[in-house]
Amino acid sequence: MSTAALSPTQSVVAAELRFRWRGVDADGTRKSGTLIAPDASAARTMLKRDNLFIVELATQGPAPRPKTSAADVTLFTRQLSSLLRAGLPLAPALELLAQAPTSGQRQGMPRIIGTVARDITAGLRFSAALQRHSAQFNALYCQLVEVGEAAGALVTVLARLADDRERAAAQRAKVRAALTYPVAILLLAVAITAALLVWVVPTFKQIFDGFGAKLPAPTQFVLMLSAAAARWSVPTFVLMVAMSSIISFVLRRSASARIRFARVSLNLPVAGPLLRTLCAARWSRALGTLLSAGTPLADAFDSLTQATGNAFFDRATASIAIRLRRGERLAAAMRAADCFPPEVVQPVAVAEESGALDSMLLDVASLADRQVDDRIGALSSLCEPLVIVVLGTLVGGLVIAMYLPIIQLGNVV
Repeated sequence: MSTAALSPTQSVVAAELRFRWRGVDADGTRKSGTLIAPDASAARTMLKRDNLFIVELATQGPAPRPKTSAADVTLFTRQLSSLLRAGLPLAPALELLAQAPTSGQRQGMPRIIGTVARDITAGLRFSAALQRHSAQFNALYCQLVEVGEAAGALVTVLARLADDRERAAAQRAKVRAALTYPVAILLLAVAITAALLVWVVPTFKQIFDGFGAKLPAPTQFVLMLSAAAARWSVPTFVLMVAMSSIISFVLRRSASARIRFARVSLNLPVAGPLLRTLCAARWSRALGTLLSAGTPLADAFDSLTQATGNAFFDRATASIAIRLRRGERLAAAMRAADCFPPEVVQPVAVAEESGALDSMLLDVASLADRQVDDRIGALSSLCEPLVIVVLGTLVGGLVIAMYLPIIQLGNVV
């Protein structure tokens, strides 16, 4: 079956083959290896391009699906935008990117780019070729590319997509660092405390048993914790690992569980407001970008199903789309979704009246991004003294409790 006969949603990469080859280079050195290509003819062409004389070429079955990351897609978007801006046609630009040398961990993206290039050569539109790779290019990405193609502004759309993806990646890194640091320190403090309770405190207990006197209440409490930790630490660890595996399995298989988990995460004491503002910023920027590109409001929501990365917001997006089709205003539908902060909903209501919804959404997203940055900075500043207090309380409390009987015994003597 030819490439052009495939449906827009069918992935061509799954039909690629893995080949084992042996050959000789220009210096007469024997070489061998494996490569992935759509057919034997393309494999021979790829090897000849490297000045190799093929002695043997054997098929080893279907190739595994390519592995890519969000950073790979962002880099591809930026590079393609630069090549198109330099005046290179789309198909040659894609072929050039597909042939670019990459490391072993980044071979997936050139395979996808090569497939897209072949699809375009076979007559598909660029957006339709991208839709075959939904794991790498989501609905929002493909929708914006389609709008850019229709308006003759593909270079501008790709540059904006690259900017938005780079900004989102930087924000994710900041949020991850702000949330990971205190959690990691807390886990470290718990691990140190557990190690002291299991291995150090029992040594003191042997000393205290020879005193023949009643121990202070703090010391008795620590000895009780030590006995409980020695007895239940392994079962507790196994139970925690089992619970984590079960929760992960349920979240992967159940959409309702993902929605409930996402809603709980938005209501956490410290991280909740931060995540809520971050999701609202992503949502507003995605919708504002679609509207500014010329997409009608009713059609834009079909591309926002995964714009925020939060299952609860994604479900709210679907409910907002339904309310809009019933004739409700966007601000009222957002308010009914019960997930957008008031500082996002109110400007949208004003923009609907003034007819500047696209620019207002982009301004709201920029304001929300600044709020996220400010909250991340405040959270990072708060974590430093909090870490000192937690570590000091746990470790210092154990040390004081262990040496308190010795101090009392010295006072008696």
